[in-house]
Amino acid sequence: MTIHPQLQQAFDQHRVLKVISGLNNFDALRVAAIVKAADRGGATFVDIAAHPDLVLLAKGLTNLPICVSAVDPNQLVTAVAAGADLIEIGNFDCFYAQGKRFEAEEVLALTQETRSLLPNITLSVTVPHILTLDRQVELAEELVAAGADIIQTEGGTSSNPRAAGTLGLIEKAAPTLAAAYEISRAVSVPVLCASGLSNVTVPMAIAAGAAGVGVGSAINQLNDEVAMVAAVRSLVEAFFTVNAAKVLV
Repeated sequence: MTIHPQLQQAFDQHRVLKVISGLNNFDALRVAAIVKAADRGGATFVDIAAHPDLVLLAKGLTNLPICVSAVDPNQLVTAVAAGADLIEIGNFDCFYAQGKRFEAEEVLALTQETRSLLPNITLSVTVPHILTLDRQVELAEELVAAGADIIQTEGGTSSNPRAAGTLGLIEKAAPTLAAAYEISRAVSVPVLCASGLSNVTVPMAIAAGAAGVGVGSAINQLNDEVAMVAAVRSLVEAFFTVNAAKVLV
């Protein structure tokens, strides 16, 4: 599978920043604001809900690659027809509050069905954090065998930080960082670390083995577009922190 050239270069450099508007966010004004912030802030690509109208909206606002997310393969098909560049099964954070769980077998079945419907597009699949860490690794291997080109981790919703400030940010990111560390050593495809990350923990994700990060709430919970752009830029700058540390070593 050929990944979008712009994405492939960023993955090779371990400097991918995906800005996530939300799998269940169909508010055109909010999605537009997030896409513009991602574009102006220097993100690598954007991840929006799988709806044709949103794809067309995003395409009119940015030249960044557009990823669409859903848990219904048919929604992904219609979004691809509208011009989406890549697709994502998950992430599942928004469903947990509703009491909906995604088990390994269901995620694998969704991947197989999606790949049969869309055999030639870059496919990212989220590994549910509700699984034990060893089962997450096993599922990641099964997903790659089923045709996943990118594996994404999650875990922010299961984390309950006890501390404030920097320590709290690290506690918040711990589950997804652990998954990224283990999965990146088990699969040959890029691993995207997402859910609960901040500019403090982006360098940790890369150090753990992730080729990039996905960030949503740290950006889309802001109501001011200037603040959203600044948040994206701070995340982009966090990657240079990693590179500077490598030079010093």
